[in-house]
Amino acid sequence: MEEIKKLKARYCAYCDDSYDADGIAALFTEEAIWDGGIRGRAEGREGIREFFTRSSQRLPFAIHMVMNPIIEVDGDTAKGTWYLFQACTFAAGDQAVWGSARYDDEYVRIEGRWMFQNLKLTSHFWTPFDQGWVKTRFV
Repeated sequence: MEEIKKLKARYCAYCDDSYDADGIAALFTEEAIWDGGIRGRAEGREGIREFFTRSSQRLPFAIHMVMNPIIEVDGDTAKGTWYLFQACTFAAGDQAVWGSARYDDEYVRIEGRWMFQNLKLTSHFWTPFDQGWVKTRFV
């Protein structure tokens, strides 16, 4: 379970390091799916790499804070649910934004190493810093 927590921490660190596309892609299996809902979708490791290559242009600053993990391991597969609270900057309008979402992840252990098989992000809000989620829930 600790290795899965480290995997998630690495994912967040790569996202917060200008969306390091190579680093992020290396955490996913060849046939993985990254499903960000309103944020977009990418299929396969190369598709994920390509998606994140463009991410720093849309989000030049991001701090991913994940919490409350529920991880269930079954042999060489596992599922995890996490909550995200994020401070970020949307490049469009140079806008400071708060974000909140839930991650539903599926993991697989390949040759002793845990990797993402599927990552799904369900957004709760992406709201301007100066307005809050009550006034403007989604930017």
